[in-house]
Amino acid sequence: MKRGSMAAATARRLVTWALIAAACSSGAAGGKTVTVNSSSGEAVKVGVELATTPESRAFGLMYRQELGTNAGMLFVFPQKEPQQFWMHNTQIPLDILYIRDDGKVARIYARTTPMSDTPLPSGEPVRFVLEVKGGFCADRSIKVGDTVDLGDLARAPAS
Repeated sequence: MKRGSMAAATARRLVTWALIAAACSSGAAGGKTVTVNSSSGEAVKVGVELATTPESRAFGLMYRQELGTNAGMLFVFPQKEPQQFWMHNTQIPLDILYIRDDGKVARIYARTTPMSDTPLPSGEPVRFVLEVKGGFCADRSIKVGDTVDLGDLARAPAS
């Protein structure tokens, strides 16, 4: 491939990723929230961006420099399946919560390692995954078995 062609292809990819990022971030601006309920009785509202397409789920929170204390991304899959995330091109530590259809947290990965390609499997079929700022779960005593109230987002269409 010619050098000019590579530069054009790279530019197209960057524009595509920028459009995907903009689409993802529109979810938080739209006032979408979930409530994480810890067994200690604390209910924490989290403003979420939605990732409901293969492209938005693949991009996730990559390249972000920061994430708000009560902000995150909710990944919605079309069907319940074992999921596996990693931190490729993700620059900040995250807590990853794998969530069952009934809202119970099935598995948590706390303070994940930025830029790591180590797989972080759900351990069971799930349809929802919530990524929040690293330390979110420890700071609020959120554990496996606690619940996440997804509200209407539990019915969000996903492709």
